[in-house]
Amino acid sequence: MNLKYIGALMALLWVHLVNAQKFEGRIVDKTNNEPLIGAHISTEKGLAAYSDSDGNFEIEMPSEVAITLNISFVGYKTLQQKVGPSDVRIVFLMEKAPISIDGIMVTGNAKTDPVLTMETNDYVEKIVQPRNVADLFNDINGFSLIKRGNYAIDPSFRAAQYEQLNVQFDGGTKAMHACPNRMDPVTTHVIPEEIEKIEIIKGPYTVRYGATFGGIINMVTQKPEAADFGLHGSVNAGYESNGNSIVSMARLQQATENYDIVGNVGFRDFGNYEDGDGTEIPSSFRSLDYGVKAAYNFTPHQRLQAHWRQSYGRDVLHAGLPMDTDEDNSSILSLDYKLTGLSGLVNNVEVKVYYSYVDHIMSNTRRPSFMMVDALSAIDATTAGGKVEFKLRPNEKLSLYSGVDVLHIARDGQRTRLVKRNAVGPLPMPMEFTDKVWQDSYINDIGVFAESKYPLTEKTMLTAGLRYDNVTSEIKDPEADFQAMYPDLDKRTEHNVSGTVSVKYVPSTRLIMEMAFGRGVRSANMIERVINHFTVGQDAYEYIGNPELDAEVNNQFEIGFKGSLPLSNNNSDRFNYGTSFYYSFYENYIVAVIDETQTRKFMPTQQPVNPKVFRNLDEAYKTGFEVMAGFDFYNNFNFMTEIAYVYAKNKDLNESLPLAAPLTSRFKLGYKRDRFWVNANYTITSRQDNIALSFGERSTPGYQILDLRLGVVPFKKLTLGVAALNVLDESYNNHLNFAFNNQANFDRIPINDPGRNLSAFLQYKF
Repeated sequence: MNLKYIGALMALLWVHLVNAQKFEGRIVDKTNNEPLIGAHISTEKGLAAYSDSDGNFEIEMPSEVAITLNISFVGYKTLQQKVGPSDVRIVFLMEKAPISIDGIMVTGNAKTDPVLTMETNDYVEKIVQPRNVADLFNDINGFSLIKRGNYAIDPSFRAAQYEQLNVQFDGGTKAMHACPNRMDPVTTHVIPEEIEKIEIIKGPYTVRYGATFGGIINMVTQKPEAADFGLHGSVNAGYESNGNSIVSMARLQQATENYDIVGNVGFRDFGNYEDGDGTEIPSSFRSLDYGVKAAYNFTPHQRLQAHWRQSYGRDVLHAGLPMDTDEDNSSILSLDYKLTGLSGLVNNVEVKVYYSYVDHIMSNTRRPSFMMVDALSAIDATTAGGKVEFKLRPNEKLSLYSGVDVLHIARDGQRTRLVKRNAVGPLPMPMEFTDKVWQDSYINDIGVFAESKYPLTEKTMLTAGLRYDNVTSEIKDPEADFQAMYPDLDKRTEHNVSGTVSVKYVPSTRLIMEMAFGRGVRSANMIERVINHFTVGQDAYEYIGNPELDAEVNNQFEIGFKGSLPLSNNNSDRFNYGTSFYYSFYENYIVAVIDETQTRKFMPTQQPVNPKVFRNLDEAYKTGFEVMAGFDFYNNFNFMTEIAYVYAKNKDLNESLPLAAPLTSRFKLGYKRDRFWVNANYTITSRQDNIALSFGERSTPGYQILDLRLGVVPFKKLTLGVAALNVLDESYNNHLNFAFNNQANFDRIPINDPGRNLSAFLQYKF
């Protein structure tokens, strides 16, 4: 390189240094002047800093022109203030935002937040592609996806899934699936573009949000902030090349200090995608969603909110299930009330009630089995519940959260079969049969809980909680053969006790250490209790429920730490790290086991002849870890490495527990400015040989995936993005994918994930 160019570059750098200076400030609460620790400060040039334990910060600024500082802190209104070269040290007063009732965990206080949590919140601002629900969890460390196609996708975390995870949205609202094959999990009733963030508690480390066995997932939908007062809205549109898929959404809101109302509508039309070998996977679907959220702030400390939403799925193809969805219609209503800032013993009061109804119709008209049997199922599910919680302050140090919550789940419906032929040939007259899918069953759970937080020292917080659940279940209309198998069927009541204790140590703003023990108790779900000779697993077996199952218990220990270290005098250059190590031993673990005393009910000549029946096993455990390390450097660059591993063992059957994800490593490199960002994600998934043979699992080879994303804001209100997913066009299947089921031209092998996929996204805000 010519020396004159090096000299010119050094001259430019020198000019920059000469014309830059450090600006110092302090960030405090407007009402009590308490310092806010970890507030985020940024400039339009992309420079960033964080406030320290005294609320102080310093950031580089030009010596000749004014700049605008953007200061944000969870639970407070975002502050924008212009500062100039002549300004001396400024104290910034942050004002608390109107109270929110959508989240459940993060308050912005490192000492009092629940232990061992994760929060991911880039789904709105940095979205650069149309997404299905899979993308909500696909890049979160420790998570994997259970896929039956491109629609009915369930998250799995640390080999816990389905009702083992307490999945909810907006702080407690639930909508349970109607289909016994889980064609319509709760994730299908929420528009992905509507999600603002996902909150995760990694284990049974709190008793405040319902019975929790393996962890809590709370999907928080968007809501107006103080900066959004007035009439605003947005329009989104996107396209995916693999499947010629389109998504769209429109959102409109009106917000003032006293009230806010938000409405949205979204449409999705996904075609069959192709895997890396060019094989077309039957996975198309269409869905229409809309919702309205309205709230009124009676005072700055008192808020009432109502949320109504409906979702309609049509012509959904499920490659890994025996039938397809003709219609899936859901309606969800929730009401939330919160009162804060009270004096005396009671500080806060929260009340929540919700109701959801799912109407589901599925058939086999597109399947090979239709030549022999015309099957149609019309089923429904009702979920209702609520919660009342009080925050008590018996003294200056102790905080006590106490309350009652209720969950009601009811399902009914039937399958009609018109048998047209058997193994020998066509029947002279088709025969019609009716099968009771859910046998008109319900489960009621009434929980009473108390959880306290007490500071042992200025830097150490002790949390302890205890919960009692009274669980009542009943099968009101049992099938004759099910009644014969369980002659003492009657209303049943279970008494479950769970609890937790944890310690959080925060020696500085740069380090948090956490230790926790949780005992999570989960009563059997409705599939495990009442299903009667239906194929609901990954294999070809019929499954039979067991209404006499004992509640499953997870005794989980975990230790974790996270923090950051400055790499230079520039606060934006940091080394970030975090890890969690956990061990769980189970009591009464619920698993389906082949019962040679029973025989297949439907298509009795088809293999396998003996069905599976759900049983309790005692000798089961799991252990694992998640590790994260990364750098923020050169103001705008970031690099992160994440590794997750879980090992699960069923000692009774001498095999793994089912659906245990393999070792997964992620490498993420990104560059971000205010109006431009680009990132590359490289994921290495290892081979999985630790399998559950009794569950129909097989070894899964490892694979590597590269994803590239780019976004730009050419104008203040317009966002454009493009992405290339699976750039290398890898042909692969995740270990948790179901196998093809009742599909023409496909053997019973695992479903491959999409091959190379190019997408484009546009969002306009006004």
